[in-house]
Amino acid sequence: MAIEEKSRVSFERPNSVKSTRVSSNQPIMTTSSNATIYDVASRAGVSIATVSRVLNGYSQMKPATRDLVLSAMRDLRFVPNNSARGLSSGTKMILGMVFLHSEAVDPDLEVEEDTLLFTDAVIRGAEEAASKSGYSLLLGGIGKQRQTETLDRMYSNCDGVVLLDRTIPDRQVPTIAKRLPTVLLAGNGKSRSATTIRVDNEEPMKQLARHLTSVHGYSDFAFMAGIRTSPDSTARESSFRDEVEALGGRVETDSLWESNYTTSGAIAVIEERLKLERSMPQAIVCANDQSAVGVIYALEHHGFKVPQDVAVTGFDDISLSRRITPSLTTVRQPFQDLGSVAVEALIRICQGEVKSGAGSKVLPTEVIYRSSCGCEGVSESRVEKFMRGRG
Repeated sequence: MAIEEKSRVSFERPNSVKSTRVSSNQPIMTTSSNATIYDVASRAGVSIATVSRVLNGYSQMKPATRDLVLSAMRDLRFVPNNSARGLSSGTKMILGMVFLHSEAVDPDLEVEEDTLLFTDAVIRGAEEAASKSGYSLLLGGIGKQRQTETLDRMYSNCDGVVLLDRTIPDRQVPTIAKRLPTVLLAGNGKSRSATTIRVDNEEPMKQLARHLTSVHGYSDFAFMAGIRTSPDSTARESSFRDEVEALGGRVETDSLWESNYTTSGAIAVIEERLKLERSMPQAIVCANDQSAVGVIYALEHHGFKVPQDVAVTGFDDISLSRRITPSLTTVRQPFQDLGSVAVEALIRICQGEVKSGAGSKVLPTEVIYRSSCGCEGVSESRVEKFMRGRG
């Protein structure tokens, strides 16, 4: 797999947007100068999530990346402090957003860093929507430990909170929703205590199944799950599997095929699958792009050609999916819209316009056909005929 040299990512700071980040290990943070995490990210050429990881002491990243961030902090005189504790008094006009810190198992796999742009894009959409209504956004990253402390800090400083996928177990959502208005970003939409904002997982996976079988003639598949308990991963897997089986194909979905949504996790899965000394599936469909990148890397490391020997697809359409070789067939979801729609829903709840837990909203997605599924080798007329048939 060839990955082009990464271009530096510039993050524009929305006008009048104020953001503060919370970690599970540190007090709420602002800065002692006017610099923000957006300024640091822009100066260092990294994502704001990467800046957060440096601030919170995550060790599993390249030293060069950490040095870039620390240098930018020094240049901008960015110094974390505890002054944000004063935000807890009076009418807050602050909304919280809690996300899960992503930790790379292998610090040399820079593709792990690229996928943090998913969280960044959601945050940007959320901040823009918050700013339009006069709110600030308080950001909190949750790791494997001290989740309760992080959420407590959010309770004391926010009027409401948006919880990204997998930040807390489903069983805890009602408890949180009793303490302050709550919106779930992703989920199955069945929560009675919190409003859910999610993307359409089902229809694009059915479309992808029909494309891979009808256009490319594949009938033997594997599905690389993200996390078995993730509503998004579950919906994508079941929709794809049901459609393939209806078309006469088969899908490997046993417990081996679980990547934890990470590149390194997907590599480990392929390594284990190769030990079984069975023929590889004709196509491996992944719950997210990060996993798909790992699958392509591992397959090509062992001499398989993608898509000639094994086709691979993803879900998300992160920027890396267009830059790798072969380019990744995937499902595009509206990252920024997810953030903005979630915040807009939360504001309506906070202002009493609607009740918390009032159903869910599903945002549209789109299948993007590129080289990794074999589309470069398929005549244009066959693809066009298939697409017309869909309509």
